Amino acid sequence: MTTLEVVGRLVLEDRVAAGRVTVSDGFIAAVDVDDGPADAARDDARPLIAPGFVDVHVHGGGGHDAMGDRAALDGMARHLLRRGVTSFLPTAVTAPLSDLTDFAARVRDWLPTAPADGSEPLGFNLEGPFLSEARRGAHDPTQLQIPADVARDELEPLLDGLRLITIAPELPGALDLIGWFRERGIATSMGHSAATVDEARAGYAAGGSTTTHLFNAMSGIDHRAPGLAVAALLDDDAYVELIADGIHVDRALWPLVLRLKPADRLLLVSDALSLAGTGNGRARVGGLEVEVVGQRVTLVGTSTLAGSVIALDDAVRNLVATGVPVPAAVTAASANPLAMLGVTDRGRIAPGLRADLVELDADLRVARVMRAGAWLA
Repeated sequence: MTTLEVVGRLVLEDRVAAGRVTVSDGFIAAVDVDDGPADAARDDARPLIAPGFVDVHVHGGGGHDAMGDRAALDGMARHLLRRGVTSFLPTAVTAPLSDLTDFAARVRDWLPTAPADGSEPLGFNLEGPFLSEARRGAHDPTQLQIPADVARDELEPLLDGLRLITIAPELPGALDLIGWFRERGIATSMGHSAATVDEARAGYAAGGSTTTHLFNAMSGIDHRAPGLAVAALLDDDAYVELIADGIHVDRALWPLVLRLKPADRLLLVSDALSLAGTGNGRARVGGLEVEVVGQRVTLVGTSTLAGSVIALDDAVRNLVATGVPVPAAVTAASANPLAMLGVTDRGRIAPGLRADLVELDADLRVARVMRAGAWLA
């Protein structure tokens, strides 16, 4: 039996408290919180110990593309772990169904041999192809599909390992398809959509559980034509993804999201591309060329955003910098995405859960990462 202790300021669900976590054979055996008088000087010197982050919408990083080969998936997993992400969903963009079937098969074959020193894949995510042409964003319009036109047997090869798929609820056949995925235990996300508020509500009622990058590539808050963003914000059961880079959603709007959504329904995601962490440059994503200049990623020759170059540790820091309490920001990057997927064995600092932890310094920067009880980065 391997036992170790992790000491610091523990980021619990409702507070930050000095304490220690006892880890045994990969799991949290005990959590001891110091409820004595606070010692500010001592406590400020201790690192923050948070649950490992979970990115359910990420296309790549460190020069590695989620739709690449086994080596690319290995590199992506290792890149994410260094940013505090201990679990993730490699995410595909819109492509021909044959390419998405190949992507699904590659990820399935890779899952059992994913590197132990990388973030753990929990399956995969499909952002497309059932998206609105009018709100396609940086997705190839020639490869978009109408749900009513695709036979279910064409989708069967995608199901094993699929955890999340984006669907525009206003498309013909979309509501039926949302229900079909839900019956098979697959979460659907409303997004890349021009839906009216009523069409969006119908999507959630049919089984949609979350919302792809809130405000981006969707009908929004218009006082005479409310759309998907309004339905997402006012449905207390619906999760919403937020890309907290200050580019996709202006920081002035973050308090609106935080006031309207229950705290357990906010998901921080990166939507990061392979170029994340590599500086300025160009790459092809789903057949389209994108360019990174600073922190902004766009389709070449346009102002259309095409993902991000942040990671979840950036997102947590950015939220906290605007006044969001550390526990709330961390929960949005850990427990909440796991709850959306129905994963219950990790994501909080509590006895019996897997010891996936991230040690953060006073500036909320990643110092060390523990996956299943072992310090890896």
